[in-house]
Amino acid sequence: MKSNRKTFGIVIIGNEILSGKTLDTNSHLICSELNNVGMVCKEIVTIPDVEKIISEKVNLFRQKFDFVFTTGGIGPTHDDKTSNAVTNAFGDTLALNKDAKERLEKHYSDDLLTDARLKMAYVPSRAKLIDNPVSIAPGFYVENVFVFPGVPKILEVMLKDVSK
Repeated sequence: MKSNRKTFGIVIIGNEILSGKTLDTNSHLICSELNNVGMVCKEIVTIPDVEKIISEKVNLFRQKFDFVFTTGGIGPTHDDKTSNAVTNAFGDTLALNKDAKERLEKHYSDDLLTDARLKMAYVPSRAKLIDNPVSIAPGFYVENVFVFPGVPKILEVMLKDVSK
């Protein structure tokens, strides 16, 4: 008997998870929150900060499941490659999102809005933003793929808003 429940897959992104430096609590959080609204997780995978691997996994999961949730790789550091990878997965272009830039400009003074932080305002051109009341830098979604930061406290707040 086939269930009518919406399915989802989770892609955890980060070398720090794979090396054991950081414990993944995000998959548990996402599964708990979405199970409470009637969705069912079908697969969870942890992958490195490698654009090609991220793009391939996002494309695979977005075909297999109703929704895809990624965590990690959208911050200001050199190894944050998820935005580029998701852009490539959709055959889109990475663009400076004006709304995201304005949010960051309001949050940071001129001397603190570095190029690295401004990087967090670049998302696929077709993306819609996901609010981040904790650290301001937004997540985003394109079609059925939702892209979140890897910091659990930030993810928790953003996910509650999205899963309403």
